[in-house]
Amino acid sequence: MATICYQLREVTLSLEEDEEALVTRVAETLGLKKTQLCQWHIVRRGIDARRKGRILRVYTVQFTVDAALEITHGQHCKRLVVVEPTPTVDVFTPAAKAKKVVVVGMGPAGLFAALTLARCGHQVCLVERGRPVEQRVADVENFWAGGPLNPHSNVQFGEGGAGTFSDGKLTTRLKHPLTRTILETLVAFGAPEQILSEAKPHVGTDRLRRVLLNFRKELERLGVELRYTCCVTDLLGAAQKVQGVIFNNHEEFLCDAVVLAVGHSARDTYTWLERRGVAMEPKPFAVGVRVEHPAALINRIQYGIEGHANLPTADYALTYNDRDTGRGVYSFCMCPGGKVVQSSSESESVVVNGMSHYRRAGTLSNSALVVSVRREDFTDASPLAGVRFQQHWERRAFELAGRDYRAPAQNLLTFLGQKGGAVVSSCRPGVVEAPLEQTLPGFVNEGLQRALPHFNRKMRGFITSEATLVGIETRTSAPLRIVRRQDGQSATWPGLYPCGEGAGYAGGIMSAALDGIQQALAVHHSDDHSSTGETCFE
Repeated sequence: MATICYQLREVTLSLEEDEEALVTRVAETLGLKKTQLCQWHIVRRGIDARRKGRILRVYTVQFTVDAALEITHGQHCKRLVVVEPTPTVDVFTPAAKAKKVVVVGMGPAGLFAALTLARCGHQVCLVERGRPVEQRVADVENFWAGGPLNPHSNVQFGEGGAGTFSDGKLTTRLKHPLTRTILETLVAFGAPEQILSEAKPHVGTDRLRRVLLNFRKELERLGVELRYTCCVTDLLGAAQKVQGVIFNNHEEFLCDAVVLAVGHSARDTYTWLERRGVAMEPKPFAVGVRVEHPAALINRIQYGIEGHANLPTADYALTYNDRDTGRGVYSFCMCPGGKVVQSSSESESVVVNGMSHYRRAGTLSNSALVVSVRREDFTDASPLAGVRFQQHWERRAFELAGRDYRAPAQNLLTFLGQKGGAVVSSCRPGVVEAPLEQTLPGFVNEGLQRALPHFNRKMRGFITSEATLVGIETRTSAPLRIVRRQDGQSATWPGLYPCGEGAGYAGGIMSAALDGIQQALAVHHSDDHSSTGETCFE
């Protein structure tokens, strides 16, 4: 029997209705019987909370019907579209000649680069300066409990990258066919299947750790050599052409190409890259604080109610453009029902980030509130100027909070010069009440002071004595970019493929994973394009 596949957008349910009612709603909309809809499933979920008294869940539903069936309302329903079969394009084609490739870093960019190269038949050595995720979690928990900081196994370094201790957001503005491939790969490795249909998908730090274990098993099955506590400390090569790397200052390892996916906190790597003449340039980023509110309060502001079994814990996104300074002030990496965590990777420094579990069931919600940092804010124009800027303020935070890795914190009203309440924070290993203006650049302090009243107009109740600010958030993105040619290779070291967030070409799990795949494909096709400088994959 010939069938036609359709999608119907903007199918709505109330908070009380079960999703099984969707098939009835679709049939009624199109003048069909329920029994005439076959193989229906949800392809997208979202929330419409514009009317606080009537919150709706909004769906796109896909289904098939007999090709001979006339859909009487179809020609008048702009929400109905025919789903054409997607042509299969296999980008992971077998290699004509296997290359020996070192992939540096086990964050999203490095993991997906290694997976892609291995699936294409190349010989891959994937190295990580930190430890496997099981040991890494233990190291981080020990640090949060008051133990020593492990400089090679912490929130920034180790299997999974910095995203392992985050909300695991999978949202992206990129419209690329490989984003679906990334999501399906994560589901195959144990991520919730709902990420394929949610408007704002996330994995959560707890589920992401499980995904990493299955990702590792697949890489091992494909023959990838995995090396932990292995730091690349130099390049080997003649005439600035990569011929290999040096591990841990002494072991030489020859290879045909290096995919460099070290993450935004590999400052020692940036230092020796500059010394070796790898072209880099400073780039803007943002600095600020984490703000924590009761999750029920954010729910009331966004939904009009404190919560519901069929509603996700509420999130928000806020922006403000300071007309006097031209700087942007915005929320970043919002973690509903999550925690603030101390995320240092260097001794005698404090930097905070946010983290949520998949269910986002914590009593507090947090988000970064950050102000844009420009190149002219640095003391010089060198590639590492932004790194030094971050380090300066992270050390100030360490000093301000008592030099024991607790974070400085302040009630939001107190920060605004009003009478505030208690400092309440989820931050581990703890906070010390302190005047945050002493650990923020002047323009960041001023930007936050100006933006907060604007945010309160957007979200009535945002400014409250129940809110706490925790400092300092500096690792919003890499402070530099490793310059690469159109074909993905370093501008000055052919054979070196800078990749992901640490190279300045991504900002989050999805964009980093996508850049990892694309750089792996650039390596895969390099024999065909090395002389022309053409882009290998778009």
